[in-house]
Amino acid sequence: MPVDKIPPAPRWDLESIFPGGSDSKEYAAFREKVKTELAKAKKDLENLPETITEASVSQWADFVVLLQSLFEDIELVLAFAGCLSSQNVDDTAAGSFEAEGDLYYSAWKKLLAGLEACSLKQDDTAWQLLSADARLKEVKFNLDEIRTIAKSKMSLDLESLALDLSVSGIAAWDRLYTKMAGEIMVDFTENGETKKVSMGQLATKMSDADRDVRRRAFEGMTEGWTGRADLAAMTLNSLVGFRQSLHKNRKWDSALHEPLVLNRLKRETLDTMWKVISRETPKLKPYIDAKKKLLGIDKFCWYDQFAACGSTDKLYPFDEAGNFIVEQAGGFSEHMAEFYRMALDKRWIEAEDRPGKRGGGYCTGMGKLKQSRIFMTYAGNFENLLTLAHELGHAYHSYVLNDKPPFAAEYPMNLAETASIFSETLIIDAALEATDDRQTKLMLLEQKLQAAYTMFCDIHSRYLFELSFNDEREKGVVGKDRLTELMLVAQKKAFAGLLDDSGYHPLFWCSKLHFYISDFGFYNFPYTFGYLFAGGVYDRAKKEGRAFADKYRDLLADTGSMTTEELALKHLGVDLTGEAFWADAVGRSLADVDEFVKLTQ
Repeated sequence: MPVDKIPPAPRWDLESIFPGGSDSKEYAAFREKVKTELAKAKKDLENLPETITEASVSQWADFVVLLQSLFEDIELVLAFAGCLSSQNVDDTAAGSFEAEGDLYYSAWKKLLAGLEACSLKQDDTAWQLLSADARLKEVKFNLDEIRTIAKSKMSLDLESLALDLSVSGIAAWDRLYTKMAGEIMVDFTENGETKKVSMGQLATKMSDADRDVRRRAFEGMTEGWTGRADLAAMTLNSLVGFRQSLHKNRKWDSALHEPLVLNRLKRETLDTMWKVISRETPKLKPYIDAKKKLLGIDKFCWYDQFAACGSTDKLYPFDEAGNFIVEQAGGFSEHMAEFYRMALDKRWIEAEDRPGKRGGGYCTGMGKLKQSRIFMTYAGNFENLLTLAHELGHAYHSYVLNDKPPFAAEYPMNLAETASIFSETLIIDAALEATDDRQTKLMLLEQKLQAAYTMFCDIHSRYLFELSFNDEREKGVVGKDRLTELMLVAQKKAFAGLLDDSGYHPLFWCSKLHFYISDFGFYNFPYTFGYLFAGGVYDRAKKEGRAFADKYRDLLADTGSMTTEELALKHLGVDLTGEAFWADAVGRSLADVDEFVKLTQ
């Protein structure tokens, strides 16, 4: 049961991975081993027979197995360094280890590019001979995907050059933006005291109960970015310009080509999803109207979106939160519940609320160890409890894939939230059933509806902005004023009148980090897709109950081995290119609007 004061949450166990933290001799030796293996793999690639035959297939298979093994080892190097730097932001050695791991990953990607180039020299029969090797049968889909992607790329020399140039090119612009954003400071007055605060600190005030605090925080963010808009525009144009030059030389016909390939998704599916969302978004209006009534406002502005509705001051001890999550998981799947229990008991979770930790939360794999580690800061509120459930869902997804080869265990971003959102939704619904308190119910329903609102409006506006910006960038550099115009047009279309005319965020293109990620563009639609897809899976679980548990596990196990459309057809029997699945999914997301409105009256 909730209480008013809680004991400290636990720290994670990293000692069983590499004892000694940043000073670990075992970790140093492991990094040296990875470096040696990368050099060996480079020679193995150079010595691969030109064609795959009955006589040479074993040598080719050896290389693919080594490539997968190296991927897991590099994951461990990076994950362990990330854990060290997360738990102690002053651990400068950990930052160096992350940079070292990035170099290893870049070298690994060159090896993959080499495999891609070699695959193009093989005819279909020879390539099928490789995937028929006993060690590679489970990664046939992935090998075929590698060869298909290779057909749309440049020569090996040019692809290697592009990887080298990206370090000081597109990746450098990414790092420059991150540094610039982190250094912006503005004056903010609170409780009679004026201090210099960062953009991150202002962002935390956007959910403050006091509207004046929210408004001034928003104005402070706008002020901070107004002085950096020229630099942000230069950065964004350079990022997208670099990417477009690369795409042009690969003869890719759309800025969406790469993100769709990486998400194993058809354009038809994506267009259908947004079509249904655009049609249904106005049905959120009663929720927004009720929220305005609760907040006592007549205009709904950007800084009102995350204002809390309902409340609960109850605190949940970490152990009891874990027990509650395990209990609810057990009502659906014993396999899931047993894993959650194991992760908690083995201290895979860094949860202690203490200074010196970085913000946020995540779940990371640990390579060949077949373990996960979860990072968060647990203060005992219900949002923390949900974060714990969410990250345990990610860890369960990885656990289900433990028996898969590394290539087949890598699932795309749009499916990455399936298990986490499933787990989170399970807990919210359980909490709703367990309470009769009006304020608590309002708080829980607000969390569910705010998620739908964000996915259908905010994320959609980001997608529309990137589409229009990419089109204009093809014709030349786009100035800051035009970027602001494009952002406003996108927001007005996506929010469908839910925000007041004076309530938009014209400089959102400056302040949103996702637009400046160098790995690939359109770091937005996978969130909405994953949210709705997870909702569809959860709905099936609600209808079939425990009988769906094994089917759910099978679905997760296939997320790295087929296209998104194939996965949905095989495990849910639905066609993602048609409107029916999306209409049902959006409808479920909006099903709580009436109950929320009723509770506000």
